[in-house]
Amino acid sequence: MKMFKKILIANRGEIALRVIRTCKEMGINTVAVYSTADADSLHVRFADEAVCIGPAKSADSYLNIPNIIAAAEITNADAIHPGYGFLSENAKFSRICEENGIKFIGASPEMIDRMGDKASAKSTMEAAGVPVVPGSPGLLKDLADAKATAKKIVYPVMIKATAGGGGKGMRVVWSEDEMEEHWNSARQESAAAFGNDGMYMEKFIEEPRHIEIQIAGDKFGDACHMSERDCSIQRRHQKLVEETPSPFMTADLRKRMGAASVKAAKAVKYEGVGTVEFLVDKNRDFYFMEMNTRIQVEHTITEEVINFDLIKEQIKLAAGHKMSGKNYEPKMHSIQCRINAEDPFNGFRPSPGKITTYHEPGGHGVRIDTHVYANYIIPPHYDSMISKLIVVAQTREEAIKKMERALDEYIVEGIKSTIPFHQQLLQDEKFREGDFTTKFMETFVIKEK
Repeated sequence: MKMFKKILIANRGEIALRVIRTCKEMGINTVAVYSTADADSLHVRFADEAVCIGPAKSADSYLNIPNIIAAAEITNADAIHPGYGFLSENAKFSRICEENGIKFIGASPEMIDRMGDKASAKSTMEAAGVPVVPGSPGLLKDLADAKATAKKIVYPVMIKATAGGGGKGMRVVWSEDEMEEHWNSARQESAAAFGNDGMYMEKFIEEPRHIEIQIAGDKFGDACHMSERDCSIQRRHQKLVEETPSPFMTADLRKRMGAASVKAAKAVKYEGVGTVEFLVDKNRDFYFMEMNTRIQVEHTITEEVINFDLIKEQIKLAAGHKMSGKNYEPKMHSIQCRINAEDPFNGFRPSPGKITTYHEPGGHGVRIDTHVYANYIIPPHYDSMISKLIVVAQTREEAIKKMERALDEYIVEGIKSTIPFHQQLLQDEKFREGDFTTKFMETFVIKEK
């Protein structure tokens, strides 16, 4: 079966290095691209070739499609892996790769368009019989339409930007008296952030858990799920800690959510590795939220509990191979802590700069995905995540203890990091009991150092 000869990784940091590692194990040559700020990053060092694609600013480098395509052409790369973020779910980039005879290791432009627009994705899932949050049938026409729709759904409701992400253009409305103010501010924020002020509405789910299902599908119409990940510990809609299996999960719920995810993948003839994200309420009723047509930051914990290389599967599926995965249930418990260059005692303020001392934890069941090292300078231009600390153990209790031990061993000096936050989180009684929702961080108090 055909396989790629050379893959260009259109990303940076730990995910670029993660892809390079799997490519090397598969005998595939790699090309790293980098901005001037990332010249000393490990993904540049360990790729077979490296091409500078512009200055530090993302718009001039990692989002610069002409420069990335040119780098692929001059190195004769026959495929591009976009990682996550940046251009990973950019339909235009996927289409340009296609037009230039370069395989985009991700979704087709049509699939990205279909699943990237939240209103379109919801109607597609509803037609496929996947549970969706009650809401508007499409985009809201105006304020009057918003008020009428809210009466049908019953307050509280949430208005959302159709082109939104990261919590922008999103408002919870508890009564009709609040609607006009929230409607206007959400539209203005969405227009400024995305150039699109289109809004839709959903029932606001109380006490929600954010649980996602890992899926894979091939060009032959087959699809599978690889169990769930609980991503409920979030701050401003940004995930902080992920784990699998979810402490909220039951065998019946996993079976139903897994079946719904496979149904979703088959309904859109999904090819590649992706994720179906759900909100699950206190009664364990679940509702489709969105489909991510890329690898996720937290793919690591799924790999640990099912012993399966998701990047390898992603590359094989893009090359046209039959799916090698199957429906999985986790056999162990894995937790991932995102270690960010941020000061948790100062509102999680970013803390770029030079890492003067760096020591990674080790031992059985401990994994680190990172691109940093002692004397590495963290640039201020990109996401503040510097590593992902992953542990795997037989039970959740053992995994928590292992993570505590690993965090105690983890030394990052010269900058502020979120290690102290994670240490406090793991000692929280509610967290240890698995009793948390997406609102957990709204009441969690970080103690003094």
